[in-house]
Order: sequence, then C-alpha cells, then structure tokens
Amino acid sequence: MATPVMMPNVGISVESCILTEWHKKKGDAVKKGDVLFTYETDKSTLEEESPVDGIMLEQFFKEDDDIPTMTNVCVIGQEGESTAEFAPKLDNQEAPAEAAPAAPAAEEAPVAAAPAAAVPTAAAPAQAGEFIKISPRARVLAEKTGIDPHFAAPTGPNGRIIERDVRTLIENGPTATYAAAGEFAGAAGTGLGGKFSVADIGAAPAAPAATAAADLPEYVDEKMPNIRKVIAKQMVASLSTAAQLTHTTSFDATEIMAFRKKVKENGEKLGLANITLNDIILFAVSRVLAKPEHKALNAHLLNGDTMRYFNGVHLGVAVDTDRGLVVPTIKNAQNMSLNEISAKAKELAATCKNGGATPDMLSGASFTVSNVGSYGIESFTPVINTPQTGILGVDTVTTRIREVNGEIKTYPAMGLSLTYDHRALDGSPASRFLVDLRNALENFSLLLSK
Repeated sequence: MATPVMMPNVGISVESCILTEWHKKKGDAVKKGDVLFTYETDKSTLEEESPVDGIMLEQFFKEDDDIPTMTNVCVIGQEGESTAEFAPKLDNQEAPAEAAPAAPAAEEAPVAAAPAAAVPTAAAPAQAGEFIKISPRARVLAEKTGIDPHFAAPTGPNGRIIERDVRTLIENGPTATYAAAGEFAGAAGTGLGGKFSVADIGAAPAAPAATAAADLPEYVDEKMPNIRKVIAKQMVASLSTAAQLTHTTSFDATEIMAFRKKVKENGEKLGLANITLNDIILFAVSRVLAKPEHKALNAHLLNGDTMRYFNGVHLGVAVDTDRGLVVPTIKNAQNMSLNEISAKAKELAATCKNGGATPDMLSGASFTVSNVGSYGIESFTPVINTPQTGILGVDTVTTRIREVNGEIKTYPAMGLSLTYDHRALDGSPASRFLVDLRNALENFSLLLSK
C-alpha cells in the first residue's frame, strides 16, 4: 500500500518549511529509517526518515521549495501503485496529473567572485562569479572556513556541491591562498602537500601586476540562505501583526557578579555546573514570571482574541549558531534549581550548535530570553517570537555612578529590555514585571533562599 510522507508539523508558529536536499530520487529503493529529505525551519535543519520499506514512487516538490506543514512531499510504495490521490493541491490550484521529478532549483545562490588566478585542483572548477549549485550545509562550511566553493568538485545530485565536497577541498586543495596563487602561478610548491615554502618564493616567476581596484565589480548579488529567508519572513510577520513596545531598565549587578565569582572559585568542589550570569538571569526570570500577576507575559496570544496562559514557565533561550539564531526551550523552568537550569541551558546550546536540535526542543516556549551582553551591547529592541507576548533582552554590564550618603560611587549596572505585545497587556503591568525582576536580581541570595 502506497504511503505518503508529509512535511512535519514542527511547532505552533511554523507554517511551512524549506526542502533543502533530496537524499533519494524517484525510483530508488527505500528502507524504513532511511533519510528521504532534509528541510529547514527558521530555527534548525532537520531530516525526515521513511516510515516504511518500498520504492520512491513520486516526489511532489523540488529542492528549495517552501512547503506548508502537513503537506504530502513524496510517496513510498510498491512498483505500479498509483500516487494520484496523494498529490497536494496548493493555492486553490488543481494538482498536476503527474508531478515532475525532483530537481534542484533553477537558480542557485551566486557566490562572491574569486580572483582569476588558477589554483591546482583535482577537478575543473566553476568559473569565478558563476552561479553554482551548492547545499546550505556546504555554503555554511565554506563561509566558516574561508573556502571558495567554486573550486570544489561537485558530487551531489545534478552537479550540486554538498558538504563533503567542501571538506574534500579543505583537505586536498587548493594548497595556496588566492594571493599566493596569483603571485606564484606556474611555480611548484616544495612544501608538505605541495604548499609553498620560503624557498619557493625565489624560484617563482615574476608576479603579474595586481588587479586595480577599479577593475573589481561594483557589487555582488548573493541569494540569501534558506534559513535567513525564513527568519526574515517570521520577523516581518511578527512586527506587522503584534503591537510591540519596549521598556528598558537596569539593575545593580554587584550581588550576582559576587555570586558568580564564588561559584567560579568553589563550584567544582560543590559539584555545581559552570553557572554564568545568563543562567542567573534565566533562574530569576523563571521565578518572577511564575507569579500570577505576570501571567500575561507567560502566555500566547492566539488569533488576536484568545489568551493562552501557561501554568509552567517554558523559557526560550536564544542561541547563536553558525547557521543563525535558534531558540531551544527549557520546559518548566520554574521547578528547576539554578544548577539544573545552567546544565540544561548548556546542553541545549551545545545540541543546537552541533545541528542536532529536534522540533520538540525548538517549540513550546512561553517566553524568550535573548542575551547579547557578551557582544558589549548596552541596549537593544528584541522582537517577539509570536504568538508569545513578551521577550527579554539582556545587555552588557556597564559602570555607572550614583550618590551614596553624599559620596559619588561607581557600581556595575546590567541593562534589561522587555518587548511586549500591547494587545495582551498594558505598560503598567509590563513595567511591574521589570521592577520585580530587577529587585529579584539585586537581592539574588534572598531569591535563592525561597
């Protein structure tokens, strides 16, 4: 019996996903558990496995298509079985009688032009500045390592450069930088693996004249990565649908910094995790947000007229990864100790950075905390992850002054920025939340004793 495979529903706020790569083609034999395709949300890259043994009878979409969740993507079955009943109908259009086989998108992201000098490579590279077919994972790896994928030999479907092609390029060549390739074109490197050594410089032919800056193109157009497009779409939707307003304050960070220092010095002996200032913020938010008077911030606003109040505090924690911002969730943080929150936050962050985040990890948050203090940011306006009603931005520690008993003294101040949906709550309750959070952080030892 033919079995359709749908684009999974990966979260309440995710309406569609981008199919980034097919791992099976039409007509291939498939085993249960085989990866059929890779897809992207605004938070992560995920893989969909086959639920049954059979043959890939049909593929209804091509790579880079933006596919609504719970839509049939392909069909697994036995040879000769019909797939017509599973063909999706989108945008009120009749489904085609026979879906076209999957193929890469006609237009791929252009990659910035490389210098014209040739670099030895095992395969003929694409011409500099040429549009190339490259998977998102391969593009991220190339950007991270500074490798020009034009020189990669494509081994993916339909001439597509995939991650292993970039890794092969990193390991085997080119063996010189573009600058070296241009200056020493025609010279053979005598170093390990053919790399140029100091001795090679004297033997190299004279360098050609450098390309004048005026000869460089005025600009380079590059298609946005799929994950960036999805994030952009979500941010525009958030700002256009929610009545967002931001309040800012700061608090005296003396106590939490002293606590952090104690933990750093003695935590290992006591079996504590490496508790950070951000862990302390998360702990305080979980306690303050759990108060009944702040329920409007621990909530979702659905369809513009229904409030969903959560009994547990499910903290979304913004994590910066090579692929972009992802937000895993610490479920029921109000019941966890500081040490447990710290350990869970680090576990989730590591999983996201390694690309192993699951839909369950990235869904269900009732409130989000985004900390950019490590970058030295003193104030910013975070954007709500709708349908959540609030998000807290955490800023860097700055030195401020105040009068104490007639004396001017300095103190470390940390900024907090609360963006809230004005449809769900007014400015006064939003301000009261910030005041409560500020008091909890300035008296952190008392908060821990509760």
